[in-house]
Amino acid sequence: MWNMIGHDWAVRLLAQHVVSGKVRHAYLFTGPDGVGKRTLALRFAQALCCEAPPEAGEACAICRACRLIADQLHPDLHSVASEEVGASLRVGQIRELQRKLALTPYEAQWRIALLLRFHDATASASNALLKTLEEPSEKVVLLLTARTVEELLPTVVSRCEVLRLRCLPASELESALKDRGEAAEQAKLLAAVAAGRPGWALHVSEDPKWLHRRTQRLDDLTNLLKMTRAQRFERAEMMAKEGHSLYQLLETWLAYWRDAALMSMETEASLSNPDRTSELERVGSQVGIRGLLEALQATERVLNALDRNANPRLALETLMLDLPRI
Repeated sequence: MWNMIGHDWAVRLLAQHVVSGKVRHAYLFTGPDGVGKRTLALRFAQALCCEAPPEAGEACAICRACRLIADQLHPDLHSVASEEVGASLRVGQIRELQRKLALTPYEAQWRIALLLRFHDATASASNALLKTLEEPSEKVVLLLTARTVEELLPTVVSRCEVLRLRCLPASELESALKDRGEAAEQAKLLAAVAAGRPGWALHVSEDPKWLHRRTQRLDDLTNLLKMTRAQRFERAEMMAKEGHSLYQLLETWLAYWRDAALMSMETEASLSNPDRTSELERVGSQVGIRGLLEALQATERVLNALDRNANPRLALETLMLDLPRI
């Protein structure tokens, strides 16, 4: 239903709201990046606006309204987001959105606001949105996405219907990818690397160069572990210039250290890098569980620091000092 991978409970709940006519004025979709928050919000918008629903609560996906919503081009759908991941969603963007929402719907029954990555909103932007949340128009539906409720103002969260999306079991995601035409071996690897995030897996499946970049990033890490301190600082200087791709690199390293720690502890948890088990086992035996956990925590600290707009080069130089040498 709704052409979604997983999250069946959320689809059923939202479809029932459409069928019963009890649509809430605001919904908040939370979960890890790539888990499907944006896709679910757009599918809900299609169900609200579809011109020829095959059944109540569903969307045809082929009518004009459904196609425009899928491309975020519908005149009654207003998307707002920070300019890039990690940047701020500003109060001016919220004020402009409120001016649009004050108008009568152009052609659909609703005016729908899609506020992506609302955890990037400044305090002023969050407070500005409160007026719309507290005094909603009966023709307006707000759809917010964020990683966690803890990153938002409690007053924003309390005024939304919250849907917490979780990662899928690797086997379920692998099966869905095969159903969509992925080769069995490729589907297995994508499901593992995606760590149960269907949106992320689908994005990567459409980018054939991504797995090659992942291999390069992991090779860079294993080479880094053999470098001297001076060589590591040179590498940190280069990495600091990578912009948004730096987040992807560090997240790849984070999954590597997590896998190495899990293998060292001999747990039954699924690995994100099943194609590098022999290497992970070797690094784990050389570094030890304490070193693996320290590397994992150090990488997490850098990602958190970058989210707080820390100086990338200084944060990376600290990481270079914390990573083990083999």
